[in-house]
Amino acid sequence: MSDKHQHFQDLHRQEGCFLMPNAWDAGSAKALAAGGFPALGTTSAGLAYAMGRRDEADIIGLEAALDNIRAIASATDLPVSADFENGYGETPEAVAEAIRRCAQAGASGASIEDLPGDPARGLYAPDVAAARVAAAVDAARSLDRPFTITARAESYLVGVTDAPTDALARLKLYAHAGADCVYAPGVRDRDEIARLVQEAGAPLNVLVGIPGMGTNVEEMRTLGVRRLSIGGSLTRAAWRTVLDGIAQMQNGQFTFTDHVASDRQITEPFD
Repeated sequence: MSDKHQHFQDLHRQEGCFLMPNAWDAGSAKALAAGGFPALGTTSAGLAYAMGRRDEADIIGLEAALDNIRAIASATDLPVSADFENGYGETPEAVAEAIRRCAQAGASGASIEDLPGDPARGLYAPDVAAARVAAAVDAARSLDRPFTITARAESYLVGVTDAPTDALARLKLYAHAGADCVYAPGVRDRDEIARLVQEAGAPLNVLVGIPGMGTNVEEMRTLGVRRLSIGGSLTRAAWRTVLDGIAQMQNGQFTFTDHVASDRQITEPFD
């Protein structure tokens, strides 16, 4: 069991680029594991939608997130990195305790955002955010096995003025605080991605699968990106099918059933 945690950390230290798609439940985790990917992430958006809630900060709650992590981590032998919101705590001490519980749930790592539970407050001040990352790192290092901390700068997602400069400055601080991987979701520009790779100070994760981004693994590898994730994109694709089916049924039609996966196709990875 400890080998997968070490393997996940090693993936960030090796050359090359790997794709870590995001599962939202045990079934999607098993399907993705059958796809041959080296690791999985969770997705707060996918979990929120499954619970009938909006994808908003602190809407899920720590206990529901831990249950979801536990279900996904136990469904596959792959390492799982938790989409862990803002660490489910305002203080560094609370973040550290949540990280310890995340590890107990079976995760091999977790990402910590610098967006508070109340988005109206804006991002945490850089020094405050860095202190929270440092607390997460200290908690991870206190465990009896590897645990990989990813630190996120939400500058692009919340529309910070001069997001490229703000994100880079934050990621540098987070790397200095000990983060194993850094991540600025929403960055699209290839020159900005290349600059983050060169200057952030830690391996970079890039969110792909963004509509209109038009990239692929090989391009990201060429830019020097270490890890790719898709966030809630696969979940949203599944919901697109659901919404299209609902629209058909409202019109008294059912042609969407002509293209559904068979029970055998769906359940084959479950064995």
